[in-house]
Amino acid sequence: MSADLVISPEKTYALVNFKPLTGDPEQSSIDTIIIENGRISAIGKEEDVAGADSLEKVDLGGLTLSPGFIDLQLNGCGGVLFNSDISIKTLDIMHEANLRSGCTAFLPTLITSSDEDMRQAVNVTREYMAMHPDRVPGVHLEGPYLNLQRKGIHDPDYIREPSSAMIDFFCKNADVIAMVTLAPEICPEGTIEKLSKAGIIVSIGHTNATCEQAKAAEKAGTTFATHLHNAMSPLGSREPGVVGAIFDSQTIGAGIIADGLHLSWENLRIAHRLMQDRLVLVTDATTPAGTDMETFVFAGQTIYHKDGKCSNADGTLAGSALTMIEAVANSIREGIEPQAVIRMATVNAAKAIHVDNEMGSIAVGQFANFAIFDDRYTMHGTVSGGELKLKK
Repeated sequence: MSADLVISPEKTYALVNFKPLTGDPEQSSIDTIIIENGRISAIGKEEDVAGADSLEKVDLGGLTLSPGFIDLQLNGCGGVLFNSDISIKTLDIMHEANLRSGCTAFLPTLITSSDEDMRQAVNVTREYMAMHPDRVPGVHLEGPYLNLQRKGIHDPDYIREPSSAMIDFFCKNADVIAMVTLAPEICPEGTIEKLSKAGIIVSIGHTNATCEQAKAAEKAGTTFATHLHNAMSPLGSREPGVVGAIFDSQTIGAGIIADGLHLSWENLRIAHRLMQDRLVLVTDATTPAGTDMETFVFAGQTIYHKDGKCSNADGTLAGSALTMIEAVANSIREGIEPQAVIRMATVNAAKAIHVDNEMGSIAVGQFANFAIFDDRYTMHGTVSGGELKLKK
């Protein structure tokens, strides 16, 4: 998405003439937002916002404006993959690709790999967070402490039980490690308690746990589930599995991939009906998201991208090519109310990782992160950390 208008984050300016889709049906009507030092300094009706008359105004021409989308599971996009190149450059490319789909913040996700790669991912993410706290609130380590029976595309040679040394490393770096996906049934007793007490979001995923084991994991501190329905024990009539435990919970949240390939639209609607604001849209995107790439390498395998589907030679799904604006549009098209969908893409995600005081809503003091799109959910621009890029 080429930008016709760019305003730097150092500038103070006002956004006017937009349709707010805030995710909060009780938020009073607003048509003016003042952005200062990369954050929201005022919101309201133009005639009531002090100082708006003296600022440069950006007229959005009646386009819809929502909080910037937040993706809690992003392996790669824009032609790059975090597992393949754990670097600042990769995160920059992922961010720029994300902006084309309204995603202004994300958890770079490292799937099952070596201890060395996990340490590097933490170090790189720490450096990036210091430079761009509005973009990356932490890293998501998806594996390697998973169940081989539900490994999906993950490399079985690296799947293992956790060592005490690495769990200690995770806890010491809990300010950077936002989320860890693990299978509770293969982890030593006390692992989940230790991680959660350190402040890390423990997410159940790639697991063959029984419903009883999943409920025990929740009691131990698990608060999230990774790509609901995928790579987990399903809901059965007498054994509810992990899916049943999540549905029966009152507190555990879950990411869900709304691409029509990872699960049926009926299951998307059922999950939302049962979970409401505990449900979070994620992409689980990989290298080709936002590109026309046909093949790429993931977890040491050649992956084929065709008609939006990413899979290896035997048909195993390998992440997705989904973007956040597509996930939003799909969910609305399939019958979920727009304000609820926006929450699934923004504040629900922020709350899941405890950063909702910084992002996910349109409120004074939050990072100035916005998605700007039309009624067909075609992107026209973003504000990212106060930097406006708008296609007119």
